Formats: sequence, structure tokens, C-alpha cells
Amino acid sequence: MLSQALVQDVLYAALETGGDFAEVFVEDKTSSTIQMLGGVVDAAVSGRDFGVGIRILNGVFAVYAYTNDFSRDNLIKVARNAGQAIRGQKVDRTIDLRKSLVTPHHEIKLLPSDVSKVRKIEYMRRAHHAAINYDPVISQTRVNFLDEDQKVLIANSEGLFVEDRRVHCRLMIESIASKGSEKQSGLYSPGAHQGIEFFDDLDIEWYAKETARTAKTMIDAKFAPSGKIPVIIDNEFGGVIFHEACGHGLEATSVAKGASVFAGKLDQMVASPLVTAIDDGTIENGWGSLNIDDEGSPTQRNVLIENGVLKGYLIDKLGARKMGMASTGSARRQNYQYAPTSRMNNTFIAAGNSTPEEIIANTEFALYAKYMGGGSVNTATGDFNFAVREGYIVRNGKIQEPVRGATLIGKGIEVLQKIDMVGNNLAFGQGMCGSVSGSIPADVGQPMIRVSELTVGGR
Repeated sequence: MLSQALVQDVLYAALETGGDFAEVFVEDKTSSTIQMLGGVVDAAVSGRDFGVGIRILNGVFAVYAYTNDFSRDNLIKVARNAGQAIRGQKVDRTIDLRKSLVTPHHEIKLLPSDVSKVRKIEYMRRAHHAAINYDPVISQTRVNFLDEDQKVLIANSEGLFVEDRRVHCRLMIESIASKGSEKQSGLYSPGAHQGIEFFDDLDIEWYAKETARTAKTMIDAKFAPSGKIPVIIDNEFGGVIFHEACGHGLEATSVAKGASVFAGKLDQMVASPLVTAIDDGTIENGWGSLNIDDEGSPTQRNVLIENGVLKGYLIDKLGARKMGMASTGSARRQNYQYAPTSRMNNTFIAAGNSTPEEIIANTEFALYAKYMGGGSVNTATGDFNFAVREGYIVRNGKIQEPVRGATLIGKGIEVLQKIDMVGNNLAFGQGMCGSVSGSIPADVGQPMIRVSELTVGGR
């Protein structure tokens, strides 16, 4: 991508004004998206992004610049210009770049560039046909296809010089049911850090029919009750509440500023003893997995909460300096236009001992959230509200009538303390996580959990 000698010269130029650390991030990414509406291709976009990001640190002060002109003269100029923001004392140093080899943990068999658009569209048509033919009440389908092939080079003044390749594939399927003026939808968006073979292994028809089943079920559902009641949240994308309302509060970005309810609480009980929470960037072919993070450190399995006790945070290099702690291989960014910061990879509540059947059977009355939808959260306080995409009433130990329009409202750390049953059916859902370093793929996950009391907004 760039020669070792050129990268070395850029690093030297970046440190001319006294910075104590400099980093070069080079990205070459190709991507394609195809949108299908009602079985007809509506849009198809392909593109290539190439750019270089240069970061300089001096203590806990950071400056970042980027460019997509990768000529030698321009890169040296950008590095020097960025360095003008540094007011340090120049130290003579030798930068000895040594190329590191990445151990690939995520097998890629078939690159997106080796597959025709016709084949990609065929995957989408299979999803459309399975959903639209599920039931006459399904009036519309929307299918989006995404693939990305990102090559990165990361080097720094500590001698790191490493390259990696990341391939992501995803299919978004949405079914819409209509009755009169009423419309309800079902949505599934499976994805992986994997090549096109991901779609060959994916049961596309099952996912499509499941979105149609959700839409059909909700179109006939009555509105959910409101009030403070027990809530059972099922596995997979149910983990979005922990990700948003707790996970962001465990990132150094918030903790280092003291802008998190989890700051200063290491080794304290912050959750029910039934709760163990983990962020693991090493899960094979996981949607949020990486071989190395965006600072070139190997990703790792980070235990955040163990049996209710806060055990750790997610930390990047700058956060490590501010907090006096080691990096956890958690630096991520959307692309070269963003400086890296601490982010989640695949964040989940670990499996417990109860079966889903036991949780339902031991519940007298509750809202059962089978699938979660979108929501909003204050990452500093953990206050959240999330829509329930598919919900039911549990009464006398059995799942009863479906209900719609439910919203879960609460505070992340308080919900963690009210979890009184944890299932054994851990599963993951795929999402895009947005924060200060852009939008990145991230898995959320959990088994079925029961919260003893949560505010439900309904009618």
C-alpha cells in the first residue's frame, strides 16, 4: 500500500515538533451495496476509498489529520502541518519499523470481487420470494445486500508495521404487512466478517420467512399495556440494550472523562451476581471481530463484568494514557477519516443456567420481548428507551397473546441489578454501532434474561 521507507519518513515528519508518538493508518476499501424493493433492484452502488490518517500524541494531547493524496510530498506536508499543533520538545529518536505478520483468525474463502452482481442479486431474490409468498398479508419487501473488502496498513513510531485484510458481508431483509391503514414490519440483518461463502451457508429462506411471520403476527396484535412490570428479553439482538446502555459506558472514551456511571467502580458490584458481560473481538468470523484493532494491537476477549463485579473497561492507546491502564485491543474507527477510539467488537451477556422454558414457566406475569427494535440512549447516564419489535404477554407461566407498540424505558446499570434469571441460549445479532469514531460493525448478544421490573411504555 505504502512503502516502509515512506511511512518511516512520514512518522519522522510528524514528530518534528516534539510529539512522543506518531501513527500512520492507510486504508484501501472497496464496497458494494444493492437495494431491492418489492423484488426489483432499486439501486446499486460500488465504490473505492483510499486514504491515509496521521495521528500524533504528546502525553494525553492528540492531533489527527487525513488525506487521500498519498504522494510523498503531500504526506510529509500533512504530517508536518498536523505537528504544528504540538508544542513539545523534540527528541532525537530512531524509528525502526519491523513488519509484523497477522495471524488470520477469520477465514475468507470467496472475495466479493470474485462474485458477479447477478449472483448477489440471486441471494436477494431468494429472500424476497420467501417473504412475499409467506402470507397474502405481506404487502412489500425490502432487501439490502452489502459487501466490503478493507485492506489496512498500520505503523507507528514504536516500530509497528502491520497489514491486515477485513471482509464483511451482510443481508438486510424486511417484510411489511398491511391491513387497511395499518402497517407492521419484521426485520433481520445477518452479517459476518466472512467472504461471499457466508450467503451460501445462510438459511436465507428461514430469515425471510421469520421477518414475514413477525410482521403478520404484529399486524393482528393489540397494544401493549404500560407500567412497571417484569420483562423477559429474548436472546440475539436483545443484547442491544446492554450494548447501548452499558457497553458505551465501559469505553475509555467515557470512563477517562469521568462521564460514565461505571467510572471509578472497578471491583465493585454493579450488576446482579447472575451477570457476566464480555467483549470479544476474536470470535471466529464474528460480525464485529478483527484480527487486529485499528491501532494494530491484537483483539482479545475482555471480561467487563464477572458475576456482577466490574472487572475492566475497553481501552485504546490514548485512553490508556489518560487512565494509566493498558490497552485492551479495542481501538476502532469507521475509516481513515476518523481517529481511533475505544469501541466494542462483539459484546454480550454470557450464558446462564436456566432454560428459556424454565424462565417462562417461572413467570406469573410479564412482557416478553422476542425481538427488539431501535431506540435511543444517553451513554453518560445509561438512560434508554427501546422499541419492542415483537412482543407477547406472559401469563401464568405461558406465552399468551402478542402485543405491539411496547417501549422499554430504564437506566442500564439499574437494569443490570434487576436481572433475576439468565438463560442458557446465548446468541448474537448484528448491528452498526455509531460513536465518535464513526459507524462500525458490532455484534450484540445475550441469552434470554428476565428483569424483575422495568418501565414499559404502551397504551
